[in-house]
Amino acid sequence: MIEQVQLNITYEVVSSPEELTDQERQVLYLAQKATDNAYAPYSNYLVGAALLLSDGTMHQGTNQENAAYPSGLCAERTLLFGVGSNHPDKTIEIMAVTVRRRNEAHFLKACSCGACRQVMAEYQSRQNAPIRLIMQGEDGKVIRLNSVEDLLPFMFTKDQL
Repeated sequence: MIEQVQLNITYEVVSSPEELTDQERQVLYLAQKATDNAYAPYSNYLVGAALLLSDGTMHQGTNQENAAYPSGLCAERTLLFGVGSNHPDKTIEIMAVTVRRRNEAHFLKACSCGACRQVMAEYQSRQNAPIRLIMQGEDGKVIRLNSVEDLLPFMFTKDQL
């Protein structure tokens, strides 16, 4: 017998950053600012990520490319690994991801790769609390998810080991 199951993912599309909470807006703008420090001389695809920890501090990460592909690393993972190393006892409350092309001011729709989604899932599982995700959408809109599970519904976790 084959059972057909439907999966629904709930997320919000916010028409502008002004409609976000103050904290969400600050994290989004910090992620946008982070794109200025991205090292992407090969793709010219500048990715910035930022997050808010439970102690109120905010942190940034950027993509870091390398001439020897695939030796670089995405913004989300540089951010999460750095925060995980330096603040292992803090909870990640909000994380934002933005992207733009070099020499362009407007931001493109941001969407984390599969590897970054899995790392986000690990950190959410590790802290046993949801991480709210903010991603730059199209035409100045913003995508808001309440949990990494909304972005990666079939997460691989330690419970499956």
